[in-house]
Amino acid sequence: MSFQVTKGKVYFIGSGPGDPDLITVKAMKVIQQADVILYAGSLVNPLIIERYARKDAEIHDTSPLTLSQIVEIMVKSSTEGKTVARMKSGDSGIYGALMEEMWGLQVAGVPFEVIPGITAAIAAASVIPIELTVPKLGQTVIITRASLRVPMKGSLKDMAKHANNGATLVIYTAIHVIERVINELKEGGLSDDTPAIVVYRATWPNQKIIKGKLSDIALKVHEAKIYRDSVIIVGPAANEDEVKQYVRSSVYDPSFNHSYRPWKVEE
Repeated sequence: MSFQVTKGKVYFIGSGPGDPDLITVKAMKVIQQADVILYAGSLVNPLIIERYARKDAEIHDTSPLTLSQIVEIMVKSSTEGKTVARMKSGDSGIYGALMEEMWGLQVAGVPFEVIPGITAAIAAASVIPIELTVPKLGQTVIITRASLRVPMKGSLKDMAKHANNGATLVIYTAIHVIERVINELKEGGLSDDTPAIVVYRATWPNQKIIKGKLSDIALKVHEAKIYRDSVIIVGPAANEDEVKQYVRSSVYDPSFNHSYRPWKVEE
């Protein structure tokens, strides 16, 4: 069944990591037909709007707006029978401040739909490139964040033990406090030799990739003058030399049988 854009409805769109081509076909269709577009101007690439939006669409940069102002625009526009595209960076389900806006629409009785997008963790892995999960080395990915002002439950110190057990940590909103991040990870049991990679503005034309260890990554980041829009990847998956020592995935090993391939397949 083909997707049809509905009037009088709000679409929350994960606008991806930056590259205008890295949005879904469904997201593109909504943007192309939207009467009203709200986008996070500090994070969403404006080229997406320039490329796909109607010339007569009503555009709102939400960077200077409050939650109530954003909800008010969406409710007013949708009740007037307009199609509303609410564009958020990456995927709205990960640090997207999605819930409060959905609740506002629910109270107002406004229908909405969430369209997923590519989050920064996946974009960063693709441009390095690495696999965040490595067979026989690490099967867990933890997306977490750092903050100076926003209260959080759990700390990076708590997460560090999982990296020692093979998990890959992808840390958002942390680059401006990278020394504090490193100290907390070390307090949690990670050594100076723990591999770390910083990816700045993954998939944007000016992206940067900084590889190092906990012992030197902060210095490298400062030398590159990176202060925002980055993720920090920590754990064994960030060490290419170590990853190469591990056996390939069992599912493609000729000695490993499963329902789609019988036992003892010849190579």
